[in-house]
Amino acid sequence: MKKIIFFLLATVMITLSVNAQRYAIIDTRYILSKLPDYSDAQKKLDAFSLQWQKEIDDKQAALDQLYRNYEAEKVMLSEELLKKREDDLFNKEKEVRDLQKKRFGFEGDLFKKRQELVKPIQDKVYNAVQKLAVARQYDLILDKSEGITIIFADPKLDRSDDVLKELTSK
Repeated sequence: MKKIIFFLLATVMITLSVNAQRYAIIDTRYILSKLPDYSDAQKKLDAFSLQWQKEIDDKQAALDQLYRNYEAEKVMLSEELLKKREDDLFNKEKEVRDLQKKRFGFEGDLFKKRQELVKPIQDKVYNAVQKLAVARQYDLILDKSEGITIIFADPKLDRSDDVLKELTSK
């Protein structure tokens, strides 16, 4: 009886080890931080962002000055001029909000620039990960930098350096 149980247990263990899934963990944030192309793209994005923010700040400063002038002259203006100035202030305020939305809003200029500059680099990383997965026959690769909660990960499973080698060997 013991031989039969041992034989069944051994058979189950062998079957499980043959059918075991192979998986790896990578950290795309780490990989991207090691790529000079990504750093350059990030610097360009920061430069665009600063330029656009300055443009918005200048318009906001002009709007603030108009508002201060309006407040100072308010008592001396007729109803008609008050209404005209309030409309002007409202329109300028709307322009500033629209510009902010155009530059930094969802699918705004910054989003489009990020797509233009960073997406090709992310695609390279994705292709390298795919190539690594096929070459080493991984069934699953998890990215620990994109919000996936991993309670424990054996550092031996981290293949970020292998992806970097794949990217830099070209």
